[in-house]
Amino acid sequence: MPTPPPALTIARPVAAAALALAMGLAAAQPAPPAGAASAPAAGDAVLELLRERGLLPTPAHVEATRFVQQVRESASELVMTAMNFLGVPYRRGGNSAEQGFDCSGFTRHVFENSIGLVLPRRSHEQATQAGLLPVKRDELKPGDLVFFNTMRRAFSHVGIYVGDGRFIHAPATGGEVRVEDMRVAYWQRRFNGARRAPAVAPAPAAAATDAAPGRP
Repeated sequence: MPTPPPALTIARPVAAAALALAMGLAAAQPAPPAGAASAPAAGDAVLELLRERGLLPTPAHVEATRFVQQVRESASELVMTAMNFLGVPYRRGGNSAEQGFDCSGFTRHVFENSIGLVLPRRSHEQATQAGLLPVKRDELKPGDLVFFNTMRRAFSHVGIYVGDGRFIHAPATGGEVRVEDMRVAYWQRRFNGARRAPAVAPAPAAAATDAAPGRP
């Protein structure tokens, strides 16, 4: 496949720790005493950790803040499972962290081990899998499968949307599992669809499912 653009790459162990911190730090911190200076926000603590390790992309502090906030607020078990494999090397035909992953091996492994859904092995088969729901680009939610035409055929590459216009995937030979921005020209030109598993679809509003009291 053509060489993709430089990626937003976050080292795997630090990413898992930072995202876990982002998810739980705010709840774990006690309230400051009256009159005391406010403690740093959870997002600030995560950003500081990433800055210290030299893992934030440049030049965007604001952009990075939005990304961490988006993952923290909307992360599902599926997205967190995917993030745990950041840094795993690409391997054609690979199906596990020990072997390495190719793109569809990665998505198949994440879906099976997070929500118990066994996807087909190839990316174009995943795109046409019965039961998956088509999703418009402007309606993407974390956990959706996103597909790209990178080899002059539809659905030849697949990743998982994580929020804020970004997706996680196993890119190509010589690469490793990483997060990239779908809004850059390379990926915008090649995007050709998304699918959502019913297990990660938003739950219907209570008003739409619960009958009013005293009515059938």
